[in-house]
Amino acid sequence: MRHPIRPPRDANAAPGGPGDRNLGDLPEWDLTDLYAAPDAPELARDMDWLETACADFAADYRGKLADLDAAGMLDCVLRHEKIDMITGRIMSFAGLRYYQQTTDPERAKFLSDCQDRITDFSAPLVFFALELNRLPDNHLDALFAQNADLARYRPIFERLRAMRPHQLSDELEQFLHDQSVVGASAWNKLFDETIAGLTFDVDGEEFGIEGTLNFLTDPDRTKRESAARALARVFARQLPLFARVHNTLAKEKEIEDRWRHMPTPQYGRHLANHVEPEVVEALRDAVVAAYPKLSHRYYELKRKWLGLDRLQVWDRNAPLPMEQQRVVGWDAARDMVLDAYSGFAPAMGELAEPFFDKGWIDAAVKPGKAPGAFAHPTVTDVHPYVMLNYLGKPRDVMTLAHELGHGVHQVLAAGQGELLSATPLTLAETASVFGEMLTFRKLLSNAKDDAERKVLLAGKVEDMINTVVRQIAFYDFECKLHAARAEGELTPEGINALWMSVQGESLGPAFTFMDGYETFWAYIPHFVHSPFYVYAYAFGDGLVNALYAVYEEGDPGFQDKYFEMLKAGGSKHHKELLAPFGLDASDPAFWDKGLSMISGLIDELEAMEE
Repeated sequence: MRHPIRPPRDANAAPGGPGDRNLGDLPEWDLTDLYAAPDAPELARDMDWLETACADFAADYRGKLADLDAAGMLDCVLRHEKIDMITGRIMSFAGLRYYQQTTDPERAKFLSDCQDRITDFSAPLVFFALELNRLPDNHLDALFAQNADLARYRPIFERLRAMRPHQLSDELEQFLHDQSVVGASAWNKLFDETIAGLTFDVDGEEFGIEGTLNFLTDPDRTKRESAARALARVFARQLPLFARVHNTLAKEKEIEDRWRHMPTPQYGRHLANHVEPEVVEALRDAVVAAYPKLSHRYYELKRKWLGLDRLQVWDRNAPLPMEQQRVVGWDAARDMVLDAYSGFAPAMGELAEPFFDKGWIDAAVKPGKAPGAFAHPTVTDVHPYVMLNYLGKPRDVMTLAHELGHGVHQVLAAGQGELLSATPLTLAETASVFGEMLTFRKLLSNAKDDAERKVLLAGKVEDMINTVVRQIAFYDFECKLHAARAEGELTPEGINALWMSVQGESLGPAFTFMDGYETFWAYIPHFVHSPFYVYAYAFGDGLVNALYAVYEEGDPGFQDKYFEMLKAGGSKHHKELLAPFGLDASDPAFWDKGLSMISGLIDELEAMEE
């Protein structure tokens, strides 16, 4: 089952709500395409069906997979896929409803109850992957050769079998399955509820975390400083709890990785992403080597623009002095993104339009709502849902473009079916970052003068630095955190020191770091929900930059090849998907090509200073 949240990158949002006079009517989710209500008879029916279907599946197939012919194996896979579909529908409804208001005890209880029941129901299914992985390769190859419909699912079998060297005994796998609801998922929930419930005093007014983070982009430097210090004060009070969450999750992961003989803490993520460790290390090394020509160089420019001797952390996302503060209403944001999408290909605009018209977007900031933004694919016989915290900043428009890219990708990939539609994280960012780039280029082409062009270029560079440099710094922090936790319990001060060890290196000499910034690791959800997720953003940005360069070069039939890539979902490896564009992510020069696009935008900004 896919988790409802795709963690945000480095999101900032602010208070607002439906019908804000500056924004227009902000849409809210209509979840009735999943279920009408928690007590809907259809949901009770599906829950009952699921209990029976799981028990029947185990009774029919446990101990018998080796005896199935090709047709029998196909029936087995299709039954498993239907179970996944119903599970995903129930958990998508419960999860999305919860993230609309994480502080509502009833919604939290409903999500937990659904999770508990489904965990119990699906316990008999644990045998499937274990038994499948005991089948010889030549046995499966023979079945695939006999039945083309079964052979279509070969990528699923290959991913399951990649775990063969790390598979535990049937009893241990069953135990891990059963205790999952009181393991990582329980700590995830504690983290979510704690973050959603925090309040911050900024100049005598109380704000949630989204509103407070939003002040870090305020044109008033004193307001930015007040917000940063408010964040530091509250994080410091909560630091023992956040340290306990990280210590527990990292230790739990270390224990499971040790039992599974995973060579590194990151290895499980690489397996899940279907990407080779050396490809990720090539990306990481290329980005770190590029810090001086990317973030260091850009922030030196920004320091001059702001007229400061040194930048503080509250200046990192500050608007530029020449930037006109403006609020982009919801209708205008919709038009900007749809125009950009349709300009690339009319079909892309048509795929994006229903999100606005059919209750597939929840846009307003509301008390208790989950922070950041995400797109959740739900299940392939429904449609995705997009969550935003929209407040009309130009960056919010880019976030809309990003999440709609995910949504379009998920709609196109749905044709692969439930088991093959999910895209590995490394490729899941492709359409989202490409959608951002289309929107940025559209806005840039419409810039009225050099001043507006400069603001747009700087904003895009900052977004790219947040997506590439910042996320690789996050990745390095996680690598250090898990390595240190393997040696023993980490104090809050120890985690703080690890955080600061990557900040100066990645942001550069233009910065001075306030007392309290060392605690800012505490609120970042990636580290809790999805260890080592963060490099997927840098992977996606680098991939799209290289892809966009091919598009700009006028590659014939680019749009058709692009749509075919998105339609493939998770059915193909990144090498196979990129080959039609003449790209190869395993080539170190590939990453340099992507990073050169960012460097080229900084070149243009520097030239405007001359």
